[in-house]
Order: sequence, then C-alpha cells, then structure tokens
Amino acid sequence: MIEMSEKSYAKVNIFLKIADKRENYHELVSRFVRVHNLYDTVSYIQSSRKAFDIIGDFGCKLESNTVYKAYKLIEHFDGVEEFFKNYSVKIDKNIPEFAGLGGGSSNAATFLIMSNKHCNLNLSKDELCKIAVQIGADVPFFVYEYDSANVTGIGEVVEKFDEELLNIDTITPSIKCNTGEIFKIFREKFYKQISKEEANRLLNMKSIDILNEFDIKKANDLYEPSLSLYPQLSDYAKENCYFSGSGSSFFKVNNGK
Repeated sequence: MIEMSEKSYAKVNIFLKIADKRENYHELVSRFVRVHNLYDTVSYIQSSRKAFDIIGDFGCKLESNTVYKAYKLIEHFDGVEEFFKNYSVKIDKNIPEFAGLGGGSSNAATFLIMSNKHCNLNLSKDELCKIAVQIGADVPFFVYEYDSANVTGIGEVVEKFDEELLNIDTITPSIKCNTGEIFKIFREKFYKQISKEEANRLLNMKSIDILNEFDIKKANDLYEPSLSLYPQLSDYAKENCYFSGSGSSFFKVNNGK
C-alpha cells in the first residue's frame, strides 16, 4: 500500500508589514519561515463512508475547515470525488489553532499537494497556488514548500528566499486571537503603510539580521492592535521574543546556548 501521510508544518512571520489596501483585503509585505519542529500530520486512510470525511480534533464546523474548503475547490477534477469515497482525511493536530502559526492554512496546502499526487491531477505549483489563494492568504506559501520566502500582495506572491535555516521555538498562550477583529482595530487606530523603499530593504535582508535590528513592535504591525484587544499577551512578550501573524503565538530563535 502506498504511504499516504505527510507533515504539515507551522510557520512564523519574521516581519509583517501592511503595504496597502485592496478592496476588503490588506496587502502584506512579510517573510514567512517554516518551523520544522512543529507540524501536524495529514493522512489518507481507507474508509467505507462513501463521502468526504475529515477525522481530527478541530475547533470549527466541517464547512469552515480549510481542508474541506480545499476539497470543494478540487472535487470537480476527474477522480477526486471517487477517491474520497474510499479514503478519509485524518489530521493529527499539534499546531495550536487561532495562534498565528498557519496550522489550518498548512493543512489545506498539504491536502492540495497530496491530492495532486494521489489523484493524479498533474497540477503545477502555480496552478495549485491559484486554488490555494481562494482558501486563505497564507495557503500559497505552504503550497510552494519553501523553508523561507518573501510573501507579498494578499499572500499570492511567494518568492523563495535563500538563507540559513533558523532553529525556531514557539510559545503559544491559551488566548485565541480573532484575526478579523485585530485587522479592524488596526484600521481604526493603528493604520500605517510601509514605504516601498523600506519594504525592498527588508525583503533583501536575512531573517536573523531583521530580528537583530527590530523589536517585537517594529517587526509586526499587528502586535500593538492585538495587544490592545488582548492585554494579557504582554505577559508572554519576553526579551528577544517576536509575534507571529495576528497571534497569539510568540517565537524566538534558539541559538543552542
């Protein structure tokens, strides 16, 4: 039997800046880095349910699950619906949900990659990305499977960034940050846009150099709005810690010391 199981990695944002508005979306300038020591596992297991099914411990309804959304976008391809009459999707969760680590986005991307392989869809990474961006802004990054990448636009522009892999540790408080509310308060009270010159400078810097130059507030435009909504986050903002996405996770680089 073919092994049908893949790791679905977390990510952190080394920096996250708002560049512009596009209708109801914000255009981002960010560096995404894959976290190799934190991942979920996505498996396809034989099933007799005869309907698409996801097995796992999730904090949302099936219709809201990113993997279900991904399935609905590819079910019309030849062989997909038939395949998932015989296999269930099982997700073993380790990445905390609602934490800024991209767990749901990573799961959706891993599902697309696995389905492309096992259903013989023969889609390129760019074709998968066009599907991925319809699910969420972080999903394209995970589709490309880069360890480090510059991510711009609304998440659809992903460019590999060659650098030494960082050993990253994450800390996730028991706080579920509402991304929609954080962006709302950002627009109302904290709105700012990065200049093209500064964006280009950051996009060409190594991640470790950015972290050495910036503190937690300067690195992530969403930290202060998140803190205004969830003041208890300050209890976890230790020295040399940074904030990922819209939170609630913090991270630091482990130098082995």
